[in-house]
Amino acid sequence: MLEVTNLTKVYADGTVALKNVSFTVPDGEFLVVIGLSGSGKSTLLRCINRLIDPTEGTILWDGVDITAADKRELKEVRRQIGMIFQHFNLVRRSSVFTNILAGRLGYVRPASSLLHRFPDSDRKLADQALERLGITDQAHKRASELSGGQQQRVGIARALMQQPKMILADEPVASLDPVLAHSILGHLEDLNKTDKITVICSLHYLDLVQRYATRVIGLKEGQIVYQGDRRQIRSMTDTEFKEIYGQEAERVGAGFSGGGAE
Repeated sequence: MLEVTNLTKVYADGTVALKNVSFTVPDGEFLVVIGLSGSGKSTLLRCINRLIDPTEGTILWDGVDITAADKRELKEVRRQIGMIFQHFNLVRRSSVFTNILAGRLGYVRPASSLLHRFPDSDRKLADQALERLGITDQAHKRASELSGGQQQRVGIARALMQQPKMILADEPVASLDPVLAHSILGHLEDLNKTDKITVICSLHYLDLVQRYATRVIGLKEGQIVYQGDRRQIRSMTDTEFKEIYGQEAERVGAGFSGGGAE
């Protein structure tokens, strides 16, 4: 279980990105975080694996205090937490296979990783990840040659290589069209249901949120203003919607309008 208590992040310029955020995530949940751009979604996800150090508060995961972890302890924690980025964060000049193998960097000696010396067992895992994500035929292409949807599949495969217990997905479909968005989230849902991997994902289109989330939290100006399960998010009222996205926001189909959305 993940337990976030009174999490606050204040940046050096005085921006309060998160303020006293508290929630729990049981193992196996598909939690979606929603809110406008600047609401704190990305900061929250990056605090969970300490890509960003929180200013105050605690993050406990299976009893381990991530916020107090030293360098060695943090390395152990990060091995078990995969990260998927909006802009893929691939080495574009490297092959798909090499990018996927990078998911094992936390398990090999630094000298071996610099020389791309991975054991056969890791290469076998990479082959399995390629097959599972349906990109085996892309293995030896440079990442820069792939479409956005294919690059995000590589990102998921790289995270899968960590054999994670939890995956953090920071706006993983923001740059993709609706068909590709469902494809990517379908892969995350498969990992969630089949492998029992906890998924915490930031999204903003309500049709995607309603389809994939088992639970939702809504952020506004760094504070939680909404919490609901799948049934509740599917019956979200206009009042709840505007509490998250602002009084000027209007639902447009399955998304929303009002400006500033990620």
